[in-house]
Amino acid sequence: MAFHEITAYCFEDLSVGMRETYLKTVLDSDVIGFAQISGDRNPIHLSEHFAARTRFGGRIAHGLYTASLISAILGMRLPGPGAVYLSQTLKFKAPVRIGDVIEVSVEVVELIEKGARVRLACEARVDTNVVLEGEAVVMVPRKADLPAGALLPG
Repeated sequence: MAFHEITAYCFEDLSVGMRETYLKTVLDSDVIGFAQISGDRNPIHLSEHFAARTRFGGRIAHGLYTASLISAILGMRLPGPGAVYLSQTLKFKAPVRIGDVIEVSVEVVELIEKGARVRLACEARVDTNVVLEGEAVVMVPRKADLPAGALLPG
């Protein structure tokens, strides 16, 4: 599922507890494309024959593919365009397989006045299983910092 609309928040518009979720079905073409872009051609991601002999019993998506879906939310919905990634922690808890529907969510957990920074809890689930968790820190524009006449979508 792609984002059909963009939402952008300035620092002043955010509050603790704001949350956004993104659903994405993992496609074979996503995994192949991520391998091409990242250069990570580990056969556990690309070869069913190889992956079938691993403890996973089949191909799995790249962990950073799953993590990249966090970036989709941060850049497009919460906080949205204008947000700049400063840091991200990740803990991979379970594999993601081709065909899985990943539900990625971020939630504002802290607003840091100095530098207009926002700390967000990040999580990815497949069904009820948490497959990834972590925390992101982003810098968000303040209204006073936007160029005259600039309108962020939202």
